[in-house]
Amino acid sequence: MSNLPAVRSPWRLVILLLCFSFLYAPMLLLVAYSFNSSQLVTVWESFSLHWYRVLFQDSAMISAVTLSLTIAALSATAAMILGTIAAVVIVRFGRFKGSTGFAFMLTAPLVMPDVITGLSLLLLFVAMGHAIGWPSDRGMLTIWLAHVTFCTAYVAVVINSRLRELDRSIEEAAMDLGATPLKVFFVITVPMIAPALVTGWLLAFTLSLDDLVIASFVTGPGATTLPMAIFATVRRGVNPEINALASLILFVVGLVGFIAWRFMAHEEKQRVRDIQKAKRS
Repeated sequence: MSNLPAVRSPWRLVILLLCFSFLYAPMLLLVAYSFNSSQLVTVWESFSLHWYRVLFQDSAMISAVTLSLTIAALSATAAMILGTIAAVVIVRFGRFKGSTGFAFMLTAPLVMPDVITGLSLLLLFVAMGHAIGWPSDRGMLTIWLAHVTFCTAYVAVVINSRLRELDRSIEEAAMDLGATPLKVFFVITVPMIAPALVTGWLLAFTLSLDDLVIASFVTGPGATTLPMAIFATVRRGVNPEINALASLILFVVGLVGFIAWRFMAHEEKQRVRDIQKAKRS
């Protein structure tokens, strides 16, 4: 029986390598073929940066990237603010009249099909345009409103779980010393839930940047997001330029994810040290 872990260890390593290969081998292959000079995405010809130069000269694709990044950043920021407020209401306010309905409506976008969400938002924008004249046309603004709608639900769930883990005695002690609830929230609560705020922002940013179905419903002829541009290009045939674009996105997302991971790891270590120091004192 003592040799059982030693026997299992190589199999665990093999399974781990197979899982990582299944997840990341397609991405590595995509990055490798982004440096291919051939117009055929599956036939290697020679190493070249040709498709990166083509990408940076494609004004339509650059415009789509800029629009998607702008909408994703604005949507993630608004969703983080609204999701934090919603999570605080659910966790800190306790049971109140309509709390069950509020929680249900907040989490409904998590399970709602994108087609239904996009169609309902389209009908809403059209009805508002006829009734009050706003929005007069569909574009960046309507895409942003739609993305904030469903991203807020994801952010609220992340921050909700973090708030429930906090020790409320620190907040209560601050209020006993004369701090107002608003000051306690910004000085004590926000720093303690900072990793959840970063996680929620990154999750909302990714969901907004990745959305195709909802944006296709609520956009107009003057606004084309990156997923819509890629989908339209791929329907005409796989273009090696897409490999270069996807490689750059993978690099940026990986860099941002690493920075966020380092930040959250530092905050978690600091929180553990503070808890241990409080216990010793």
